[in-house]
Amino acid sequence: MHKAGFVNIVGNPNVGKSTLMNQLVGERISIATFKAQTTRHRIMGIVNTDDMQIVFSDTPGVLKPNYKLQESMLAFSESALQDADVLLYVTDVVENPEKNMDFLEKVQKMQIPVLLLINKIDELETTETASKTDKANKGRQPKLTSQARLVEIVDKWHQLLPNAEILPISAKNKFGVDMLLRRIKDLLPESPAYFDKDQLTDKPARFFVSEIIREKILLYYDKEIPYSVEVKVESFKESAKSIHIRAIIYVERDSQKGIIIGHQGVALKKVGAEARKALEQFFDKSIFLETYVKVDKDWRSSKRELDSFGYNPE
Repeated sequence: MHKAGFVNIVGNPNVGKSTLMNQLVGERISIATFKAQTTRHRIMGIVNTDDMQIVFSDTPGVLKPNYKLQESMLAFSESALQDADVLLYVTDVVENPEKNMDFLEKVQKMQIPVLLLINKIDELETTETASKTDKANKGRQPKLTSQARLVEIVDKWHQLLPNAEILPISAKNKFGVDMLLRRIKDLLPESPAYFDKDQLTDKPARFFVSEIIREKILLYYDKEIPYSVEVKVESFKESAKSIHIRAIIYVERDSQKGIIIGHQGVALKKVGAEARKALEQFFDKSIFLETYVKVDKDWRSSKRELDSFGYNPE
C-alpha cells in the first residue's frame, strides 16, 4: 500500500507557515524571516519514503489585496484550497481568530481533513497568578497561565472551525512537528506517487536564486524597500564545480535604487556577499554572483510584468 497526497499550508501573514514548511520537509525551501508577506509564491516541498509521498505547499499569507501583486498572492493561497487532500491552517497565540473571515469561511466549508495548528506556543507567557500580592500587581486582574491561555485560544478556534483537529505546535522549536507528520501520514489517501521519488520541489534552480537574494534584501533593508523589490535571474551557467549567476534587482523608484546600492555600492556588495554564501550552501558549489539594480515603476501593478516574474497562479 502506497500513500500520496497534497498537504497545503495556509493562514494569515507572519504566523510561521514557511518555518513550518521547512521543518516538515527537512530542507530550507521557503524564505522564513520575521517580516510579514515574505512568501509571494506557492512553493512545493516533497517528502518521500518507500511507501509514501507528501507534497507540501507553502503559500503567501492571506490579506486584502491593494495592488496586482497582492491579488496574485491571494490567488495562490486560494488555489491551495482547491487541490488539497489535507489542509494545514496555521495561526498563532496572538492572532485575532476572526481576521480575514472571508477566507476562513471558505475553510469552514471544506470537506477534507483540516488541521488547525496553533503555532508559537513557546511565546505564551507563564505569568502572575492570583496568589501574587506584590504592590506592583495590586488591584490588577491576574494574567492567565500559559496553559489556561492556550485552552482559551483552542476554545475560540473550536467555535470557528468545529470540524478541524486542533494541534498546538512551535515550528521554530520543532515542538509537535513529529506528531503532526504522523497525523498527516494517517490522513493521506492511498495513491501512487505524483512526482519522481528523488524530486524535492517543483521549482527550478533559478527560483531559489531569486528567493535567496530577496531574503537578504528583506533582512538588510527597512520599511518599504523589501516590498518594492523583485529579483530576476538573467543568466545561470552551471559547471561541475561552480555556477555563474547574473541577477537583476528591480525596484519601483530611483530613490530606492540608490538605497539598494548604497554609498559607493557598499550596501549592494553586502547583499551580494551574503547571498553568495547562502547560495554556495544551497547548491554545494562555488558561486560567482553579479547583481545589478534597475527601476521598473509598474512591476507590482502590471499583469505583464507579474507574469514575467512568475506570479500567474494558473
